[in-house]
Amino acid sequence: MPTYEYRCKDCNHKFEIFLTYQEYENAPVSCPVCGGLNPERIIRPVRISRTEQARLDSLTDPRLLDRLDDDPQTLGKMMREMSRELGEDMGSEFDEVVNRLEKGQSPEEIERDLPDLGAGEGIPDPGLND
Repeated sequence: MPTYEYRCKDCNHKFEIFLTYQEYENAPVSCPVCGGLNPERIIRPVRISRTEQARLDSLTDPRLLDRLDDDPQTLGKMMREMSRELGEDMGSEFDEVVNRLEKGQSPEEIERDLPDLGAGEGIPDPGLND
């Protein structure tokens, strides 16, 4: 039997009731505290469990990928969403880059402003192969 959550508009008390689907359409709902007949239904957000692969697939929306080269803010938004979906802390440098992208700074400008970005974190230095 489904649970429905309400808030009484008269006394502000929150309460739950159990109703069948048929009862929900027809049953009068009253507040158990004040007896008021002025309840407001509370609709809570629904969480949907997805596999890691489904979460990653949702991040590769072709419409987003097509705009990455032209729009730093979209790139920043996508990078932040990927970090959230993976559930990993990517570190302060990642946050700095994403914040700058979301403000509209281009990747080239960020690279110019932060020349030591990624140094010492296993990212190869392009100058080592000369």
